Amino acid sequence: MDKLDKLDRQILSIISKNARVPFKDVAGECGVSRAAIHQRVQRMIDANVITGSGYHVNPKCLGLNTCTYIGVKLEKGSMYKDVAPEFEKIPEIVECHFTTGPYTMLIKLYATDNEHLMALLNSRIQEIPGVMSTETLISLRQSVKREIPIIVDKE
Repeated sequence: MDKLDKLDRQILSIISKNARVPFKDVAGECGVSRAAIHQRVQRMIDANVITGSGYHVNPKCLGLNTCTYIGVKLEKGSMYKDVAPEFEKIPEIVECHFTTGPYTMLIKLYATDNEHLMALLNSRIQEIPGVMSTETLISLRQSVKREIPIIVDKE
């Protein structure tokens, strides 16, 4: 997809706040037909502008009370391609980024408690070949959570 126009951005702004909003409501707000919304959304899905939709599950309701960010230093940055698949095997890891700065990688995970976190660190993460060291930051409270901003006026 070459460029998002104002209508595309307006649609994205609406559905990124609530993926379950009916297309007829989006159409009404945008001043176009429901078919036009459906076609535009499908085109953005096909072009990988929209990469998913779904429900957000509260981790605490699943007993995952500890949200943690872990900075990971690897022996060599090129080991990222070998370490990332190992992180994918650990279901508690929900994000993994190859980064600049003091860490080679930054991961986000959820654990039931500190004991579970320690087991993940000692028995899983730090045992992966190439992982030299980790630094753990426990989130005490999430203050902001939102989707990326959609600037509607931009053409």
